[in-house]
Amino acid sequence: MLQCHPQNEEAVMTANSFLTDAVERFREPTSDITGDLHFGVDLGTATVVLCAVDDSGRPVYWDFVRCGAVRDGVVVNFSDAATAVTELKGRAEELIGIQVQDAATAHPPGVPKPDARACKFVLETAEIECRNLVDEISAAQALLCLREGALVDVGGGSTGVGIVEDGRIVAVDDRSGGGWHLDLILAGSLGIPIEDAERLKRDGAAEHAPILRPGIERIAASVQQQISGRRVESVHLVGGALRVSGSDDIISKYLGIAAIAYPHSELVTPFGIAMS
Repeated sequence: MLQCHPQNEEAVMTANSFLTDAVERFREPTSDITGDLHFGVDLGTATVVLCAVDDSGRPVYWDFVRCGAVRDGVVVNFSDAATAVTELKGRAEELIGIQVQDAATAHPPGVPKPDARACKFVLETAEIECRNLVDEISAAQALLCLREGALVDVGGGSTGVGIVEDGRIVAVDDRSGGGWHLDLILAGSLGIPIEDAERLKRDGAAEHAPILRPGIERIAASVQQQISGRRVESVHLVGGALRVSGSDDIISKYLGIAAIAYPHSELVTPFGIAMS
């Protein structure tokens, strides 16, 4: 297997350790909190996630609800999105024991600014002050802290790519095609509802990889187009859409460069939002 860029090895190990700890905080907040809490809300295509880190950058808490109020980073059902955030806010306040007064949120880099501001308004409707509105690539980089390479965020409706050089994002792009299209492939092949296909995909069962391979290769082709003309030695895969076992190998073989997968990669962007 192709190896990670040497300059990223420490960052990958740190991120893996963070995510392994973070998954244990699902509706189970840690009692060992350093300083203030920093909340993030990820308005995704299939789910809305609320999470928190403390001043030391450690994961404190996370929760999610399934919600289809956002499509391709655009809020298409404002009321449902606000209701989902309100539900998450109430549960977090009950379990953590403090008020969620403000939070950051994010949008895909390709979403126009007027549409992106709707994410801010969703938080405000849920009585949360929006302290920061960032693009999802920058949010993921806030957690991963890569030195070199390409950061690939595969969302429900689109795939975003950020080029990282010397620890800075120097270019971002976002193109249609993501987890929703994998759901369609799986649902059509197995003759099951889209909702069931989404669940099976998130379970990451290896037996579904052959069915989804053409869709994963289509995502790889999108990544290849977005990094065209730049020297990239590794791509780092985040987002909930590529939890299918072996998807990193498929993308690595297609691109001819290392593809780095992360445990619980669906938590990278939400916690990165909280850190932003």
